[in-house]
Amino acid sequence: MAIQWQNQVCLITGASGGIGEAIARKLAGLGASLILTGRNADKLTALLESLPGRHTIACADITTQEGLDKVVAVCHERQPTMLVNSAGISEIGDFKNMPMARIETLLATNLTAPIALTQRLLPILQRAGKGYVVNVGSTFGSIGFPCHAAYCASKFALRGFTESLIREYANSPVNFYYLAPRATKTAINSDAVVSMNQALGNQMDSPELVADALVAQLEANKSRWFIGFPEKLFARINGVLPEIVDRALIKKLPTIKRFLTSVTKEKLS
Repeated sequence: MAIQWQNQVCLITGASGGIGEAIARKLAGLGASLILTGRNADKLTALLESLPGRHTIACADITTQEGLDKVVAVCHERQPTMLVNSAGISEIGDFKNMPMARIETLLATNLTAPIALTQRLLPILQRAGKGYVVNVGSTFGSIGFPCHAAYCASKFALRGFTESLIREYANSPVNFYYLAPRATKTAINSDAVVSMNQALGNQMDSPELVADALVAQLEANKSRWFIGFPEKLFARINGVLPEIVDRALIKKLPTIKRFLTSVTKEKLS
């Protein structure tokens, strides 16, 4: 049965930019009513004013208890039928030099917040009769990529979290989905990271393409959706014969490390 988008009330995290903003524009265009959350009030307001339909802003940092409580309170009023966990940050660099504070922030944003929000909203989604949870992961949730250890850890865990819920709630009114984009043209990637992807021959998709994929995934009712070739092929190979991917990525390690100096300079500037 096709999704009746005009009947959906959708909470989108990370809506103040990147993939979250693109998803908001896509779903609003389909007629969904949105709850937009993020940390940048000005960007959320600008997005709200540009969207067709009537929507709600919940400006909050969902890595904090206060922020989480604020968003959940809004959801008790609006009664969402769909949760899209799209907020995310990245860290790239030599693992031994990565400050633990940055690792903790990354894990809080990419993993702990989606877990906490999903748990808090599950009763509301169950009461909706038909509920949806989409966790936006990454190809790096299936492939451990050099110099992305913390980021990969968060996305591997998010994938495992989603897979567990797919199975645990198989007979419930709530469906769980994992969407895995490859590299995407958003502010999460610095200029040096963009240059590195170009040097490695990694394709970078637009946020709009990811938003289109999310809608296609939901309408096809596919619990897992990987974007891009050869990335999704590599993900499958990595699951069966990881040694092959080891060799392929180790060959690229000198190129990856060459850009780490530029990444570090950008962070310090």
